[in-house]
Amino acid sequence: MTHRDPAAAINGADSPSFSDHLARHHPDLLPSSRRLGTAPAGSASAAAPQATTIVSLTYAGGVLMAGDRRATMGNMIASRHIKKVFPADTYSVVGIAGTAGLALDMIRLFQVELEHYDKIEGTPMSLDGKSNRLAAMVRSNLPLALQGLAVVPLFAGYDTERHLGRLFSYDVTGGRYEEYEHHSVGSGSVFARGALKKLWRPGLDEEQAVAVALESLYDAADDDSATGGPDLVRRLWPVVYVVNSAGNREIPERELQLMARELVERRSAAGLES
Repeated sequence: MTHRDPAAAINGADSPSFSDHLARHHPDLLPSSRRLGTAPAGSASAAAPQATTIVSLTYAGGVLMAGDRRATMGNMIASRHIKKVFPADTYSVVGIAGTAGLALDMIRLFQVELEHYDKIEGTPMSLDGKSNRLAAMVRSNLPLALQGLAVVPLFAGYDTERHLGRLFSYDVTGGRYEEYEHHSVGSGSVFARGALKKLWRPGLDEEQAVAVALESLYDAADDDSATGGPDLVRRLWPVVYVVNSAGNREIPERELQLMARELVERRSAAGLES
C-alpha cells in the first residue's frame, strides 16, 4: 500500500488557489457556506454590525487607504474601535464595508489565498490577479448578500510591474472596477467623495495624501451617523495605510493624532455652521 504525501497532493493535483483547495476538501469552512435558512431578504442586516466608511486615493509614488472606526447595528453604535483596513500582502491593502463579521472572514481567507499562491508558485500574484481573486470571493457571497449580508470591499496596491498605485472597487455580484485618482465606499461615501473631489490633486506627497483622507472622513462623519469622526476623548483615530515601492505601512497613531487635532481646531476656528 502506497502512502501519498499530502504536500505533494497540494503542490500537484490542487491549484495554487487556497480557496479552491478549501472548496474541494472543507467547503464548510468557507465564509460563503453560511446559510440563513428562510430569513426574508434584508432581514439579517439589522442584527449584524455594519462597517463604514472607507476612502482610498493615489499619491505620488503610491496609494493610500483609510477607514473610520465605527460599526453600527441598526440605529445603534455596535463598536467604536473596529478596524476596517488591513494589509492583504506586502504590496496591497483591503478595506471593508458591509457586514463586518463576514468581511473579516473574507479578508482572512484572502490573506491566506495570496500567501498560499506565493508559496506554491514561488512568486507573488500580480496586482490584477489579486483584484480578480477578491472579486471571486465577493461573488461567492452573493446568496448571503441577497439576504442583507453584503460585503463590499475596496482594494488598493502598488503595481510592481507598472510602478504606480492602483485601486479597485466591487459590487455585491463580484463586479470589479478599477478606479482612478480616488474612491470611497460605505454609507458615508457620498460625502467623502465630495471632499475628495475638492481636495485631491495630482502630485500629492504622502503627508498631504493622509491629510486629504482625514478631511474626507471628517466630512463623511459630519453628515453620516454611521461614520465616526476623530474621537478626542477616547483617543480614537482612523486607520490609515500607505502602499508604495517599499511595501505597505500603517501610519502611526501619534501622527494621526496630531493631524486630527489640527483639523478639528481649524474647523472650530472657522466657526462655520455647515
